[in-house]
Amino acid sequence: MKNCPLPVFLCCILLLASCSQRTHPTKNMANFTIPFESNPNQTLTYDEAIACYEKMAAAHPGLLQFGPVGSTDSGRPLHVAVVSKDGEFDPEKIRQSGRRILLINNGIHPGEPEGIDATILLLRDLLTKPGRQAVLEHLVLVIIPVYNVDGCLNRGSYSRANQDGPEAYGFRGNARNYDLNRDFLKCDSRNARTFNHIFTRWMPDVFVDNHTSNGADYQYTMTLIATQHNKLEAPLGTFLQKTMLPFLYDEMAKQGWEMIPYVDGPGETPDQGIFDFCDYGRYSTGYAALWNTIGFMPETHMLKPFKDRVWSTYAFMDVVLRFIHENHATLAKARAEALDRTRTKAEFVLDWRMDRETRDSLVFKGYAAKYKASEVSGLPRLWYDRAEPFEKTIPYYNTFEPAISVAKPVAYLIPQAWENVLSRLENNRVQMRRLAEDISLDVEMYRIGTFKNRDAWEGHYFHSNVELKVETRKQTFHAGDYVVFTDQVANRYLLETLEPNAPDSWFAWNFFDPILMQKEYFSAYVFEDLAAKFLKENPAVRQQLEEKQKADPEFAASARMQLDWVYRQSPWYEPAHRLYPVGRLLKSVALPLE
Repeated sequence: MKNCPLPVFLCCILLLASCSQRTHPTKNMANFTIPFESNPNQTLTYDEAIACYEKMAAAHPGLLQFGPVGSTDSGRPLHVAVVSKDGEFDPEKIRQSGRRILLINNGIHPGEPEGIDATILLLRDLLTKPGRQAVLEHLVLVIIPVYNVDGCLNRGSYSRANQDGPEAYGFRGNARNYDLNRDFLKCDSRNARTFNHIFTRWMPDVFVDNHTSNGADYQYTMTLIATQHNKLEAPLGTFLQKTMLPFLYDEMAKQGWEMIPYVDGPGETPDQGIFDFCDYGRYSTGYAALWNTIGFMPETHMLKPFKDRVWSTYAFMDVVLRFIHENHATLAKARAEALDRTRTKAEFVLDWRMDRETRDSLVFKGYAAKYKASEVSGLPRLWYDRAEPFEKTIPYYNTFEPAISVAKPVAYLIPQAWENVLSRLENNRVQMRRLAEDISLDVEMYRIGTFKNRDAWEGHYFHSNVELKVETRKQTFHAGDYVVFTDQVANRYLLETLEPNAPDSWFAWNFFDPILMQKEYFSAYVFEDLAAKFLKENPAVRQQLEEKQKADPEFAASARMQLDWVYRQSPWYEPAHRLYPVGRLLKSVALPLE
């Protein structure tokens, strides 16, 4: 502002032009408008959106608190708005009062900006229409106006080639070109680290992350990804599946925005069925599920007009507010039971697989899928004929079953050297203690076996299909190393990040890759004599070698492979190679803790 060549008052007017006010802003907020209302193919810029929230907060200080919280890769702060009917803005006191908390996230993919505009319109109505404030009696609303600040500033008109408007919008990647909806556990971005801090401070009961879909063509404006119900603790998963989702679908239909689950399935076209989405912790709703928070990712259809996408998003958030208001006590009970189970249960599921034998059905309203010659290649291409709408019953696969499970330890012991892991635990408010002195403990540890690597993806060479060998060993941990007991609400977060074969573990995201490389090796002509002497002194190892030679012709034909095998059985092989450094304490013992 200090470099503005115009008078200060005129600069302010230009900055807030998109949040125009026909009368004094503190007297009649009902008249402030956004560009979308005069041109339904317009979405707010980042600066315009923040200015709107600042204006509303200034006009309603007793209802709305707004300000920066933490940083983003863009160098600009992340902002948070809190709407509380009684003016209480402390999350701990709010939870103690028994009120529920709803967190809304917008603009994670700024080319999908409906939530940015719809949330401002909804918030304006809540602030200016007293009759609408009844939904705030039993809940507090927390809003991140624009999460991917970086991408929202990178504005253009062409990156969403498949989408009908708006005229200009932000870009999917953030300032470091990360897709932030793959970053909630690995937290490479400052955006994600700030989000983790905000989320675990507020610990919302329900979370909504507004999006726009890609994919097939069909009649619906709104599709919905809900937290995969099998992944929630039973009381909460049943509540979501049997009570909350039927209400949301029914009420959206009554408002003229009939929904369908997010359209993805076994075939090229949706009439072949729909798969439920297994939202791992890298995604926003999967991260929320780790904390027993019900998550929703409304996905408006890319080919519907931007105006319809905004108003259907508005309607969905409004319906969620009403549901929480009307069912706050039941929601509170289900979540309390879920959190208690997370603290106390002995076994946790790390990965899931779809049950193809169990399926529901739903009525799907689509368009006939046809093929014609491509004007580009001359080869057959898919198209949807909107002149031939159809309505038919299709299979819906929405049941998942455990694929990998593990018994939780009493505690994890984490050497202080792994600060990239420890900083993330701390940022997520995980309860940790430190050793006051060195101690040798009998612990369970993993030796990393085979795994698959994915080509460069989101800044990593992602590991999957990780095989583990379990070793029980006496391991020395040092003063200052961390002890993380598994008697806390963070248990799912702990196990799904610290167990290396979990699909979004920190091992999978390469945080522990230094252990995979040998630091010392041997020269064959020197080690030949050592190996021969070692085999003479260890006949049991010699016998194992001979058995392997007989069973494996390739091994028997390779002197190098055999020498390497002997080396790995010998005391010269480095003990830390592929040894996952996090210890699992299986029995309660007295520990020297700070």
